[in-house]
Amino acid sequence: MQTPLWHIKPCDESFVTTLIKKTGLSPLIARLLVLRGISVPEQAEEFLTPSLARMPDPSLLADCDQAVDRLVRALTNHERICIYGDYDVDGISGTALLVEGLSTMGFTVTYHIPHRVDDGYGLNRDALSGIAKEGHSLAVTVDCGVTSCDEINHASAIGLDVIITDHHQPKEQLPAAVAVVDPHRTDCVFPEKTLSGVGVAFMLLVAVRRRLREINHPFFSDYDLRALLDLVALGTIADLVPMVGLNRSLVYVGLQLMHRTPRPGIKALCDVARVNERVTAGIIGYQIAPRLNASGRLESAVPGVELLLSRDLRTCKSFAEQLDRYNLERRSLERHIFHEAKQMVADAPPPGIVLSASHWHQGVVGIVASRMVERFFRPTVLLAELPDGSVKGSGRGIPGVDLLAALDQCSHLLIRYGGHRVAAGLTLHKKNLPAFKEQFIAAIALQLDGYTPQPIIAVDAEITHDSLSASLLDDLDGLAPYGQSNPLPILMLKHVTLRNIREFGEGHLAASFVAPDGTRVAVVGWGMAERLVPQYVDLVGTISRDRYRGERELRFEIKDFRMSGRDNVHAAL
Repeated sequence: MQTPLWHIKPCDESFVTTLIKKTGLSPLIARLLVLRGISVPEQAEEFLTPSLARMPDPSLLADCDQAVDRLVRALTNHERICIYGDYDVDGISGTALLVEGLSTMGFTVTYHIPHRVDDGYGLNRDALSGIAKEGHSLAVTVDCGVTSCDEINHASAIGLDVIITDHHQPKEQLPAAVAVVDPHRTDCVFPEKTLSGVGVAFMLLVAVRRRLREINHPFFSDYDLRALLDLVALGTIADLVPMVGLNRSLVYVGLQLMHRTPRPGIKALCDVARVNERVTAGIIGYQIAPRLNASGRLESAVPGVELLLSRDLRTCKSFAEQLDRYNLERRSLERHIFHEAKQMVADAPPPGIVLSASHWHQGVVGIVASRMVERFFRPTVLLAELPDGSVKGSGRGIPGVDLLAALDQCSHLLIRYGGHRVAAGLTLHKKNLPAFKEQFIAAIALQLDGYTPQPIIAVDAEITHDSLSASLLDDLDGLAPYGQSNPLPILMLKHVTLRNIREFGEGHLAASFVAPDGTRVAVVGWGMAERLVPQYVDLVGTISRDRYRGERELRFEIKDFRMSGRDNVHAAL
């Protein structure tokens, strides 16, 4: 495991001073806002008070009006509509959102979620044929379809219209669908490019509701779409899209909704996860989303959709317990694969890592690839070798490397692939695996251009022992919800005397120390128990509420630690 470098982020102190004087913010919060590119009071106010009043017009999305036209026609003609979602949390929540939203407005709606193992990712020709045979004349995708040209041509040939809603990067040629609603289209002028799949689906619903109200459609039942923002928050957080702009506002309002009137399915998931406090983005990311994801990884994602749609508490409890069992199984598989994968990597790993095995579960290798990146800090592809001679899996990248571009260089060896700069899925024939491994590593090496990747912990600010108080937690709460592009601040605290150092759980580190005012601060280091821990240390990590001991207690989750007194802080980035 590579030792990370610590860098304190550079910050223009004149902007910090201006924010402090004109807003009354604490020096720490003012600095954190400036580091997020917020340097004037008006920007600070907008960031600290997220609001849907600034939501852009959904008609700015390319093809949105065409999609609305087709949906209005479907309502008028009493057509059956099938929502075709993905099997991750973004797709599950987006499917539930469109089913609930459209059906409540008067549409006749069913849904289809592909099976990860049997159907694979994205649109499937056989599934589309089945949807048409069941009497559907229109399908609406969620979180998939923007690269499915052949599948859309097949749907057209069998008389099935398709509206695509997606947020993945399209290729040069768009599918010949009725509408392709994706903010990443080069001709799309919608200003918010980083929506999740469920976020795009929500914008379509907003446009549909507005049109039906404008024309006073006879079959339209008015509906407050804000009731669906808990689903938008769920998928947006789980899909790790940037937590800024419209995403931040959608999640902010959605979390408030979860607190005021929790959906029975989400409440049931909180119960099985033993979450008894207010739901935050962190709780969704680490407690709720993994349980929803588990069913789609190991079996069918249908229980997740049914859980979110059901209003019956007993039914929700049953589904939640089923998802919890899947999650326990997923964690066991993950530990086993991670252990094996670590053993397969040399002491000096190549620029990119490609590993495969016939007994690895294709639904779990993506999670393990993320853990391998944390361990070795190399772009990693993990693959499951399947009985039919194909190999399927996932890749995860590192900052400064475009994973999707590397896969583009290997496209002639792949059956299919897609994703983002830092995460992708792929399928290839097993006979091409040696060539793929060689060419993928070469493509990564070309991007690195001789540079050896080394993890860097970018520190937002150094804090003092005197600042460790409940008021610090209140200040940090003002920056929530946290996520990509607005992460929990990484703080440095020097000269800490640790007490009660011990191991807990599956290799985790626990300790504590006492602040000058007598406040006990719990210390947690996930997966760090194997490291030798000195008693006198400097820490970098995040500060949060230690909810097991009370709302006003502090917990320091460490990203790294060093023996105090060492020169462990390097030049600013």
